[in-house]
Amino acid sequence: MQSKIIFGTDGWRGSIAEDYTFESVRRCTQGFANYLLQKGNKGKWIVVGYDKRFLSEYFARSVCEVFVGNGINTYLTEGATPTPVIAYAVVDKKASGAVNITASHNPATDNGYKVRDANGGAIPPDDLKLIENLIPESVESVKRVSFDDCIKLGNVIIFDASTNYITHLADLIDLEPIKKAGLKIVVDAMWGNGAGWFTRLLGGGKTEIIEIHNSRNPIFPEMKRPEPIPPNIDVGLEATINNKADVLLITDGDADRLGVGDENGVFINQLQVYALLAYYLLEVRGDRGPIVKTLSTTSMLEKLGKLYNVPVYETGVGFKYVAPKMLETNAMIGGEESGGYAFRGNVPERDGILAGLYMLDFMVKLGKKPSELLALLFSKIGSHYYDRIDTSFTGDRNSREKAILDAKPVTIGGLKVIGLNSLDGYKFILEDGGWLLIRFSGTEPIMRVYCETTHIDKVQSILKDGLRIAGLG
Repeated sequence: MQSKIIFGTDGWRGSIAEDYTFESVRRCTQGFANYLLQKGNKGKWIVVGYDKRFLSEYFARSVCEVFVGNGINTYLTEGATPTPVIAYAVVDKKASGAVNITASHNPATDNGYKVRDANGGAIPPDDLKLIENLIPESVESVKRVSFDDCIKLGNVIIFDASTNYITHLADLIDLEPIKKAGLKIVVDAMWGNGAGWFTRLLGGGKTEIIEIHNSRNPIFPEMKRPEPIPPNIDVGLEATINNKADVLLITDGDADRLGVGDENGVFINQLQVYALLAYYLLEVRGDRGPIVKTLSTTSMLEKLGKLYNVPVYETGVGFKYVAPKMLETNAMIGGEESGGYAFRGNVPERDGILAGLYMLDFMVKLGKKPSELLALLFSKIGSHYYDRIDTSFTGDRNSREKAILDAKPVTIGGLKVIGLNSLDGYKFILEDGGWLLIRFSGTEPIMRVYCETTHIDKVQSILKDGLRIAGLG
């Protein structure tokens, strides 16, 4: 009997050659196939894509073999393809869902298995648990057909997902003003699937695109992991200064997340980017509609919601909560603290490419650089500051959670505690509208301590108190 496969917030991730093996990928696919067959998808199609990590294309082929062995036909991307492009292909092809072989922003030693529904979005938690329970304990229970036979029989079709996605973008944004603007843009693709995309979309005009980390290198040199936050982006920030660029856009390993650096080589954190994107949609485009946010992202969204009279819905952490809520409410935008943002009119999936294009359009429409846009936002709703500490822990999680609940702090970082939200972790609401959140990672033995406040001088003291409350200080 092989080890049990556990789904986290976005699917399953593991260490290559340890628990993430061809056998385990086949077992995982058998579980997803069983789920799809229960829902009447025999003879229908599914999309399979992958990233630039070690062996990803071969893991993707093994996925195709199992689907075909279970009577489910497969569209396989012809190369490493951004997650949002794979997600759009599900809708474009009217497929039953998707499997994406990617570990996103995890370290080089990992790979992953993302599952998506017929909307191209994350699968809700109850259904993820069902898929997990349908994964066989042994590879002997897996049905498969050799990849060569899949191709010969026409049950696997290799296709280019990019063309129709680019056509779709034209319905969402006019790229010509950005091409003509004469901007100088540094793009850090983090050795991942975002390489070449901004050049392809915006090349041929006055705007100049300078790409770095845009080839395949699955050990991810010059960064700890392809996650668009410091210190992984330090080389990109330096390149922005050296090239006297107007902005730095960073896509993570599978290009579903976006990071931004301003014209001075200063990182604009992901909570600020989310607020900027919401402000752009509301103020510049004149859009209206609900905002969906995880409880770990910015309270600036509630302030924008009040200012523009739009509802704001808060969910647990992960797009398995955000995507269903976006569909339910026809949300204008949905997002999370890790830098993933989704938009109405697109699929309910994080899209680092579209988010980057919207940031550029924001700059062009108002004739402002990123630092000036942030200053404009703060002039409307006040300054907000954020930081996060991830710490590994040992011992029993339940006892740690009990200790957090028993702490009952009156103040944190010198600010009065006025409430507690335990929807997903433990979020202490502070008197200035800020918060401290303590929660456990869904994929790693890590405790995360986050905070947001209107007081720049209190960020570190809030985090320090958070570590103490968590029993790690």
